[in-house]
Amino acid sequence: MTPKRVLWALVLIATVAALIIVAVKKGSREVVEERPPSVGGFKLSSTAFEYGGTIPAVCTCDGADISPPLVWENVPEGTVTFALIMEDPDARISTFTHWLICEIPGRTRALPPKVPNKAEVASPVSAVQGNNGFRKLGYGGPCPPAGKPHRYYFRLYALDAKLDMIGGFNRRQLLAAMKDHILAEAELMGRYARTE
Repeated sequence: MTPKRVLWALVLIATVAALIIVAVKKGSREVVEERPPSVGGFKLSSTAFEYGGTIPAVCTCDGADISPPLVWENVPEGTVTFALIMEDPDARISTFTHWLICEIPGRTRALPPKVPNKAEVASPVSAVQGNNGFRKLGYGGPCPPAGKPHRYYFRLYALDAKLDMIGGFNRRQLLAAMKDHILAEAELMGRYARTE
């Protein structure tokens, strides 16, 4: 084989390899971003939007800024309480926390819309809430700068214990309290973008 043909063969191999790498990376990203995890069957969903869908404006700073309805199923045996963290990994500086709520009784299977923004909630569901990234209690909806959509992850944790949290806690404190108590995790992701 002439040097010229060897060179062309190497270029062809490198091009094919690069295309394969891009395809694999793209495929992996789609699996992570577009499909909810189904480990153990524990599943989190909403009647307001599908996984990867658009979060309604009423649940954002462009609307009434109320928390969306959430439902879950296939709860693992031994679940005593649930905790939920909502975050935006696409925020400018670092991951932004939009909602911290825990001490949800293990018999509960849904959070209705418009959970009150109070430290301790008795109705329509029993729970304790922490401070979000806006430095406010309870839910703080999507409010990204104008541009491409941000992703908002709702992660529900099934826990084998009551955490005895006091309202106004932060993300670090909640994660520390949950350590060694997580039985399963379910995830829901929605998107939201602002045009101005």
